[in-house]
Amino acid sequence: MIKRRYLVLTLLLLSFSAIKAQDTYHRNASADVQSYIFNLGLNDSTNQIQGETEFTVDFKEVQETFTLDLIGKSKNFGMEITAIFEGDNPANYTFKNDKINITPSSSDSTLSRTFKVAYHGIPERGLVIDTTKFGKRSFFGDNWPNLARHWLPSVDHPYDKASIEFRITAPEHYDVVATGEKLEESYLGDGNKLTIYKEPAPVAMKVVTIGVTQFASRLIDEVYGIPVTAWVYPENRLDGFSDYAVASEVLKYFIDTIGLYSYAKLANMQAKTQWGGLENAGTISYFENSVTGKNEVEGLIAHEIAHQWFGNSATENDWNHVWLSEGFATYLAILYQASVYGDEKRKEELAIDRNQIFEYYEKNPSPIIDPSITDPLKVLSVNTYQKAGWVLNMLRHKLGDGVFLEGIRAYYERFKNANAMTADFKKVMEEISGQDLNSFFEQWLYIKGHPKIKWEWKYRNGKISISIDQLQDHHIFQFPLEIGIVNKGKLEISTLQIDTKAKTFEIPSSVKPDTLILDPESWLLYEKKK
Repeated sequence: MIKRRYLVLTLLLLSFSAIKAQDTYHRNASADVQSYIFNLGLNDSTNQIQGETEFTVDFKEVQETFTLDLIGKSKNFGMEITAIFEGDNPANYTFKNDKINITPSSSDSTLSRTFKVAYHGIPERGLVIDTTKFGKRSFFGDNWPNLARHWLPSVDHPYDKASIEFRITAPEHYDVVATGEKLEESYLGDGNKLTIYKEPAPVAMKVVTIGVTQFASRLIDEVYGIPVTAWVYPENRLDGFSDYAVASEVLKYFIDTIGLYSYAKLANMQAKTQWGGLENAGTISYFENSVTGKNEVEGLIAHEIAHQWFGNSATENDWNHVWLSEGFATYLAILYQASVYGDEKRKEELAIDRNQIFEYYEKNPSPIIDPSITDPLKVLSVNTYQKAGWVLNMLRHKLGDGVFLEGIRAYYERFKNANAMTADFKKVMEEISGQDLNSFFEQWLYIKGHPKIKWEWKYRNGKISISIDQLQDHHIFQFPLEIGIVNKGKLEISTLQIDTKAKTFEIPSSVKPDTLILDPESWLLYEKKK
């Protein structure tokens, strides 16, 4: 996902004990949802939806009560429950404080049970019922981070992922796209149409969606058998098809670079969304004005498609570790662009991000992983996007390109269609590299800030003398610092190991250099001070 302000430019815990901290969401101890079938009825006369959700739950202990999220009715908005069934029998449940608490029947020892929730109401959020920029009525799922509960009874947290099926009944003049592969489109003879989509891969509710409006759609390409489509408004169809066409090249790059794609399709949808882009699994939403016909959203498209691997398939198990989603998408989008336009593009994007990091830190001196944050909406920041992307850039340089990519592939393969924490990623990278990465992860993810460096150099008696001072007070960072020595247009790089607040180095040189450049290849997140 990308915030819209990011598009303008393209778009404290001090120890590893912090890994154990979790967000405050109450998790079901013994119940694991395996699948959802969302039956939805939409209409033109009112914003009220009719819903019936069927879901299958696997239990460790069936006697224990389990909980789903659903926003209850308050004034004009929210959902009212008509009935809940366990199998064919009425279920034992309560519904209060926006929680459905269901106690399974103790008369059956089966550890897998199916339930149904029948409900109706007007969603205030999550399902955006509005008109498009061209005035056409529309319905768009916009769940991130925890807004599915406004219209879909579910475990609305990424720790519990499940397969998804949508069965949408709507007036027949609408086009319908949703999470998964289209299984059916049937005209019912009463002016309505039934459209069914199913995604067998487990997904989190934050990235489940539907799009219902008048669309123009086109098959852009098939990449390794995966259909890549564009769903745009008819009024700007040719511009939209052109802008979204690059998605097939991006998909191919990430499959070749990271590993197999998890989902049934890759649809790229122009939508009403609060975000610049929202990485819904296999059905990405892009903000309405992303369509211009000028092909200006390649970086945004790369970011959202990268999420299909990191954030959607390999999913953070805790909101405070969302950098495993946003930081990965940020950096992998940069790698894609560098593969197309050269390494200078990587440097350009990182330079933009670095300036944002410095500005953000002055007002928000906090670490990337900050368990003090309890609201999922507040975990998104320059820290979890741009700074986290810079951390991956530094890790790549520390390990080398080959080892870094091997580690990324191994991490994805191990946690594909599952959940992970930072400790899991660290463990995989240590296994692949054979290095102890504890201090690297601790100082860049769990400690706030970055090195602020004052430096000077002089040449005397066949030696280059370089003095490095770290000016920040809260922590002494340890890092390799590359020095570019320029003489007669030729660049040579020496690496200094920084591990103290102040240190002087001497480098033999038969001639006085024309100039010295700190970090000429953009591998270190640091702030140069005078």
